[in-house]
Amino acid sequence: RPHSTKTKTSSMAMLQTSASAAYASSGTRTLRRRGAGGGRARNSRTTHQVRRSGSTQCRAEAVPLRSGAEAGGDGGAKLVIAVTGATGFVGKKLVETLLAEGHEVRILTRNSVTARIALPQAALRGAKFYAHDSGASGAMEWSDAVKGCTGVVNLAGAPISDPWNEDYKKVLVKSRLAATKRISDAINRLPEGERPNLVSSSAVGYYGISDNDTFDEDSRPGNDFLAKLCVQWEEAALMAQTANTTVIRTGVVLEKGGGALGKILPIFQLFAGGPLGSGEQWLSWIHRDDLVGIIMAALKDPATFSGVLNATAPEPTTMGGLCDAVALALNRPNWLPVPGFAVKALLGEGATVVLDGQRVLPKKTEALGYQFQYPTVDKAMAAIAK
Repeated sequence: RPHSTKTKTSSMAMLQTSASAAYASSGTRTLRRRGAGGGRARNSRTTHQVRRSGSTQCRAEAVPLRSGAEAGGDGGAKLVIAVTGATGFVGKKLVETLLAEGHEVRILTRNSVTARIALPQAALRGAKFYAHDSGASGAMEWSDAVKGCTGVVNLAGAPISDPWNEDYKKVLVKSRLAATKRISDAINRLPEGERPNLVSSSAVGYYGISDNDTFDEDSRPGNDFLAKLCVQWEEAALMAQTANTTVIRTGVVLEKGGGALGKILPIFQLFAGGPLGSGEQWLSWIHRDDLVGIIMAALKDPATFSGVLNATAPEPTTMGGLCDAVALALNRPNWLPVPGFAVKALLGEGATVVLDGQRVLPKKTEALGYQFQYPTVDKAMAAIAK
């Protein structure tokens, strides 16, 4: 086990970034793991279901497959979308996509000045900014922002990648629940016929951790801290009494410039890359373009895409499989693993985010017609490395 300062610095960078906001490190090198292709125990019951509005779930054969660029079917109608978490890794791309398609964007933030600085192009292209603070005026400003919207996207939440202690676990909970309840309250203040549809983020951490089970949208929640947080997070979204609510359980989001790959890629470029822990833990991942594509599908066709959707690629990988794909795309070695005890020393209880995982499939997401642009990690990394 190397002990040089350079190696420790590289290891810490990898640890902090691999625990992405998606919570769920889960994945699979199918060829390296026995039984990865099927026959796994499947949890078919659910005790926590998203409220559906009206019609039953669409059948796969009745819905044409749609890629992220094609998802929707609104015939080009202009949307008016309010977004929380717009300055984050996913939020920035979503805002960019909405504006590029000619939709109106309203950014809900704690501080409109810092948000404008973080999103200068959005400000120049006409996005409107609404601040919320602890005072009544801030609360009213968010209520004003959702009035007249066709949809609201809730991506707010403190990063999961920081080291955990009891105080920070409270921050993780409060940042998600407070923002989500604030959105639900703002929607509910409007007359029933004027309430926008809601697309609210969750995470595959909902399912807990497992080496053996495969999870889909109908699976039951786990019992660990992240699973319980996700349950509360989703319940806060369901407080919105609107026609359609979509809850998106997101895996580890991949793209250069941020997320799990923001610092992993530079480390591999320096010939110092390697997996965290054993490398055999599942990693349920998604390319950022596909995550934004799923959100756009829910905004454009809310009745079809309502309920719970897993935002994970159809082919999960493992931590080692991700590192293999990174190494292949960059033509660099994958040789310097970070042992589990070192991860725990740096992240404490939060080490579970990168050392444990779950195999999650987007069963309903695909059945409803979404066609992934990046179904395999090799394809995703080849595009990201360009």
